[in-house]
Amino acid sequence: MVCGMIALSAPAQIDSPSASGLPSRSSAERASAIRSVSLRGPAGRLEAVLNEGATGSKGAIDVPFAALVCHPHPVFGGTMHNKVVYHTMKVLNDPKWGFGWPVLRFNFRGAGLSEGVHDGQAEVDDVLAALDWLHHEFACPVVVAGFSFGAAMALAACCRSTRTSQITNPTPDLLALIALGLPMQVDRRMYDYSFLRAATIPKLFLSGDHDQFASPDELARVVASAADPKQLILIPGADHFFTGRLEPMQQSIAGWLAEQLS
Repeated sequence: MVCGMIALSAPAQIDSPSASGLPSRSSAERASAIRSVSLRGPAGRLEAVLNEGATGSKGAIDVPFAALVCHPHPVFGGTMHNKVVYHTMKVLNDPKWGFGWPVLRFNFRGAGLSEGVHDGQAEVDDVLAALDWLHHEFACPVVVAGFSFGAAMALAACCRSTRTSQITNPTPDLLALIALGLPMQVDRRMYDYSFLRAATIPKLFLSGDHDQFASPDELARVVASAADPKQLILIPGADHFFTGRLEPMQQSIAGWLAEQLS
């Protein structure tokens, strides 16, 4: 491990559920219900769906944790139905992975049926609106995950206050952050993650070692500058979209979360 970085060098093993020590993928579990949700966002209504937890509870009873997953760049077709977002939701929601939590996904402003117009930075407030909804619905600690643009917005929303430019924790009930395919530069925009230096929330940075929008060296520098606790995992042979490597991605998320809860 270097600066919290792990390169998964045995793809054949991580593809095997028995090798991971996680619950068997063949165990039969009841699928959770899906509920359409309308969030009050700062730019108007935000379209969202909630995959309810294993108990089917609609309140705080029997729900130890909840989760939020944020989608990639809407200008390039990203929505809450993106395959990486969906497979991340399955890890957090499906009991066969060992969690079974309620998971909220939403469309950023201007995407899908969400109102408003894409901004590129104000979407941080969309994340905060989703977190506010989860807080009032479940009143329990939350795991926040995001893919690509959604990872950048999730980190910014959870690790700093955009209104005061001071490092804060606007979500004191936050359990952990998962940044999937964190971008360094997209369409001439350079992303700044300097705020992570004071962000002491547990953080997982999970990317492919062939990511088109962030090299392993660039990711390592960002992770090295971030406050502890943190971990960088690189999936061998995976590109930005984890093409053909979604199961190793899921295994990595589940394994890291299990460590945070132990």
